[in-house]
Amino acid sequence: TIYGQTNCWLHPDIHYVAFETRLHEILICTRRAARNMAYQEFTNVYGQYAVLAEFFGSELFGLPLHAPLSHYETVYVLPMMTIKEDKGTGVVTSVPSDSPDDYAALMDIKNKSNLREKYSIKESMVLPYDPVAIIELEPYGCLAAPTICSQMKIQSQNDRDKLLEAKEKIYTKSFYDGILLVGKYANTKVSDAKKLVRDDLITSGQACVYYEPEGKVISQSIDECVVALVDQWFLDYGNEKWKQKVKCALDKMNVYHTETRHQFEAVLTWLHEHACSRSYGLGTKLPWDEQYLIESLSDSTIYIY
Repeated sequence: TIYGQTNCWLHPDIHYVAFETRLHEILICTRRAARNMAYQEFTNVYGQYAVLAEFFGSELFGLPLHAPLSHYETVYVLPMMTIKEDKGTGVVTSVPSDSPDDYAALMDIKNKSNLREKYSIKESMVLPYDPVAIIELEPYGCLAAPTICSQMKIQSQNDRDKLLEAKEKIYTKSFYDGILLVGKYANTKVSDAKKLVRDDLITSGQACVYYEPEGKVISQSIDECVVALVDQWFLDYGNEKWKQKVKCALDKMNVYHTETRHQFEAVLTWLHEHACSRSYGLGTKLPWDEQYLIESLSDSTIYIY
């Protein structure tokens, strides 16, 4: 959906930090995300990051940005009230053509002059920016989010229950049934194009890989856990030859519900390297590297092979 970016979202009341990476780039995100990145080789010193500046999201509203692959040459930083400080980086790209949340928030700013005035947002930063048709999705057409928001009579970003329902209706369907209309991979299924676009952005230096825990994890020492890059053995579930074999097996399976098949397909899509070793505790030593033990949830998989 990156082709449909119309703006960038920040929460007005969240604290953001700016820090320098080992590639001498300046990143802006929440302090929590910066701490995660410091353990993923983003910074010169492992586990440490130096804050260059700290500010509220509201201090950055109206800044012009370049969004990779966007239809618009310049987009702007705008306010979104539903961003969570404990999830992701706190910086959210906006694709109102296919995200009900983004569409509702964008229409709030377009329609409410008092909201623009509150955050010193000029009309020129918002009014010319309309949703861009990037994905064809039956029966919603090429602007799924505006269509479903209209059908469900969603009035603003505060209609949380309706927006959640709208998201559930189109997100999974868009991934499996949507057809990309623009860009290098036009006329390709979204499920196939997503990884190709991702890889292109990483190769060109316009994107990077970032990991974080799925939810908040607290250690026995009462520290919040991070995802760290360390020397470790992995099971390569991202291997394309293996995935093709599993897909062929899945095609031959009889399932009671289409949604069940979609769930299997979803796991196959996102499943990549899975850690299978650890350096301490009880367990069987890895036959090819005995300084490590087989991680307890991976032992049956390794024994099968």
